[in-house]
Amino acid sequence: MCWRCSAPSEDRPRLSRRSFHKGVLAATIADPVAGACLIEPPAAMIEPRMRLAVPTDQPRTVALTLDACSGGADMRIIGTLIDLSVPATIFVTGLWLRNNPGTLSLLLNRADLFTLENHGEKHLPPILGNRSIYGLPVAGTMAAITREVERGADALVAAGGPPPHWYRGAAACYSPAVIKPIEAMGYRVAGYSLSADEGASLPAASVAHRMASAASGDVIIAHVNQPLRPSGAGVAAGVAALHAAGTVFVGLDALPVVGLPCEGPQPPLA
Repeated sequence: MCWRCSAPSEDRPRLSRRSFHKGVLAATIADPVAGACLIEPPAAMIEPRMRLAVPTDQPRTVALTLDACSGGADMRIIGTLIDLSVPATIFVTGLWLRNNPGTLSLLLNRADLFTLENHGEKHLPPILGNRSIYGLPVAGTMAAITREVERGADALVAAGGPPPHWYRGAAACYSPAVIKPIEAMGYRVAGYSLSADEGASLPAASVAHRMASAASGDVIIAHVNQPLRPSGAGVAAGVAALHAAGTVFVGLDALPVVGLPCEGPQPPLA
């Protein structure tokens, strides 16, 4: 989930998933006019969830996925992963690739740890209609969504990466009608089961606690593109805590995936 990756401004303050669910979504349902610029009712979009099917006789095993939406590169996280030899799947946008050539080179040179996947070209949520979500304008049409997915993949390959086969849309929310067309393009839609940082909006201690409490099979989502926010320090600390506890980190393709209910956006974790 990426709630927004640009800095907040006076007219567009930070909007976390927590505040969205508690306030904005309620306003949308109660007042369609006031909420029309934000998001349609929750039944009109889904937030895919998934877990790894870890055998019960195996140690705690998790998949760490990191979104690189736009902005910079959080070396607190990347450095920790390298130091501890912890693998991660990083979903990159075309925007991020253009802005971070040095870090991209580092990631490509450590293909033993980092798997790069598709987060779209311009970080447009794959949602139909004329609206925005978490401050992000949505793609709007199926043609625009197709372009967002295809050009995101093209940008990764052009930058020297391998052809991706997983796709995670901006905001990790989708119009139900777009899932099958995206899959028909050859991509698996990457859900998650544990949001570590709620779009890089949480304090470091909260992020670290969430990650350290991960259950076996969790697919963790966090953000690696906000080096100036405290949440990144929490991701690094959470990785270190899991590693110290003997947790096994794997990629998304290491084990079968079990889908979880995704009828609509789920309430935030406490």
